[in-house]
Amino acid sequence: MKTILISICTLLLSSVMFAKEHLPTKEEYKAFLKTKTLVVMDVNPMSDFNFKIKEVMESVWTLTEFEFISNAEFEDKRNDPAYSFLLTTVATFDVDKTKARYNFLSLLLGESDTQVRDLPDLCSLPLSYLRVEDTSYAYKLEAFIRFIQDHVTLMNERPELIKANAFKYYNNNVKSLNGKTLYLVKEDLTAEVNSIGKIKSVYPYDVKIVSQDEVEAAIERRDSKVVFMHKVGPEGTKYKARCYKILIGADSSTFYYFDYHMVNAKNRDGLLEKDLKKMAS
Repeated sequence: MKTILISICTLLLSSVMFAKEHLPTKEEYKAFLKTKTLVVMDVNPMSDFNFKIKEVMESVWTLTEFEFISNAEFEDKRNDPAYSFLLTTVATFDVDKTKARYNFLSLLLGESDTQVRDLPDLCSLPLSYLRVEDTSYAYKLEAFIRFIQDHVTLMNERPELIKANAFKYYNNNVKSLNGKTLYLVKEDLTAEVNSIGKIKSVYPYDVKIVSQDEVEAAIERRDSKVVFMHKVGPEGTKYKARCYKILIGADSSTFYYFDYHMVNAKNRDGLLEKDLKKMAS
């Protein structure tokens, strides 16, 4: 079970709320479309997340009306069903039996007489390991927001896909990688696949090792030929943790691959050879 810890910060004090995993219903997805979405800003006014999310919401968000609010305003409005909330949350996984915590981007639905931990979670994407700076993911926020919109739309159109492991549905798209160029950032690769030569020995399609700026540019121009990887891992910290690997289309923000492994001596923090083999199958 995933445990979501939602941090509500007031000045220098922080309280952490524990949550059960809430599988949303088709009625909740429909109700979302009638809400106003409140984007909860990071408590650090100078965070990369705050700067980027304002820019992205203005250019991308179309499903509902929206505005930006503080953590304090979230506390005041979270029980009002007229609102939905886009915010960063902190998650742990009980089954992993580790102390690892991850930042997620979550779309929650306001609900009367409900504690924060039990608000319906319509979509949550892993952003980073908790101790990793938001610069590791902020440049990809446009793609994440596009995906959340598309995912909510798909769940409304096809409610039979509402499941605890709903993202696995998108792995069917891995068969469409032929004809795409896979953009990989060097820092996201393990030693076994850290060069074009090593990658091409197991992955037959076009691939480039690029900078973060090149990934951001592909997202901004909505390049239909580019698929990039979003990697979430502990980035050299001491804790045993999950390493998520997600392939996302730069144009439509479609997921092509979604998987994770536990980081250990054999399976390091980054893309593995066996991931590329799955992508090429």
